[in-house]
Amino acid sequence: MKAAVYYGPNKVEIADVPEPQPTAGTVKIKVGFNGICGTDLHEYYAGPIFVPTTPHPLTGQQLPLTMGHEFAGTITEVGPGVTDYAPGERVAIEPIYRCGHCVPCRAGTYNICTQIGFHGLMSDGGMAEYTVVPTNMLHRLPDSVSLELGALVEPMSVAYHAATLGEVGPLHTAVIFGAGPIGIGLWFALHGKGLESVFVSEPSPTRRAAIEALGAKTLDPTQVDVPAFIADHTNGRGADAAFDAAGVAPAIEAATACVGARKPTISVAIYEKPLATPLLNLVMNESRIQGSLCYTSADFEAVIDLMAHGGYDTTGWVTRIGIDGVVDEGFEALHAGTKMKVLVDPSGEAK
Repeated sequence: MKAAVYYGPNKVEIADVPEPQPTAGTVKIKVGFNGICGTDLHEYYAGPIFVPTTPHPLTGQQLPLTMGHEFAGTITEVGPGVTDYAPGERVAIEPIYRCGHCVPCRAGTYNICTQIGFHGLMSDGGMAEYTVVPTNMLHRLPDSVSLELGALVEPMSVAYHAATLGEVGPLHTAVIFGAGPIGIGLWFALHGKGLESVFVSEPSPTRRAAIEALGAKTLDPTQVDVPAFIADHTNGRGADAAFDAAGVAPAIEAATACVGARKPTISVAIYEKPLATPLLNLVMNESRIQGSLCYTSADFEAVIDLMAHGGYDTTGWVTRIGIDGVVDEGFEALHAGTKMKVLVDPSGEAK
């Protein structure tokens, strides 16, 4: 079968590898679509970062690995002992490996497991025609949710988890910094939670146009003083939550300046460079910065439910490609900013 195999920085090959076979407690998936994530880009251009160079304690795997942790597909075989899933079922994959016994796992917050692993980063993943996963990663897809949307459940759950940590509701005001895929996911999540007063700060005209087409209200931070705008819009109260999905210093500075007293800035970005934390803003406002990592099964189920009720739209920001174009049409196009979100069809051509 075809698979996108990662060997190290700037080296991903579309290779012919053996089809995996299910073992006890696992199922074999025919992958429908697999999304290319920002983490994948970091690995391709600057890795290995998360991909292990010695055997991972939970998966036993190491470089080289088949990439891909954002995917959905159809079960084709089940391993010994699997009775609650059957061939033909369509599923989205929650790709977390967890130890089950560390303090976070015992508390139910396995998304911060001390030995956390990800299918497609610490094991052979979904950027292939087939992959094998344990049943605790499976989430059934309703008939109304396509495999294309199913492949977006993982990144949209990252955003939904962050939106939940913001503790906002229908009468609140929120500000999102960054209109990439996670910023778009935050907008969908907050909209799904009933918020109408949501603003997206994004300097890129292309990204602003893409999220505006979905119905979002945008601000150009090169032309507008975003904290001043939010203060005026809220009659001085400030935003009830701000979300940094940009990962750059100006965004986190503006975000902490936007929020009201004792309100959170939720960080759901990867920071390539150290940031000077705006502590004076936090102290004078008694506000806080809250980190957000991954998701739990509750986030997956919430996103799938919203998708089933029409809460997500891929128009204008999602591109589908065949697996042979992973490097040129995927990594390089995303890195250059000519595409926003790419889904790989391991068995097909670009669409």
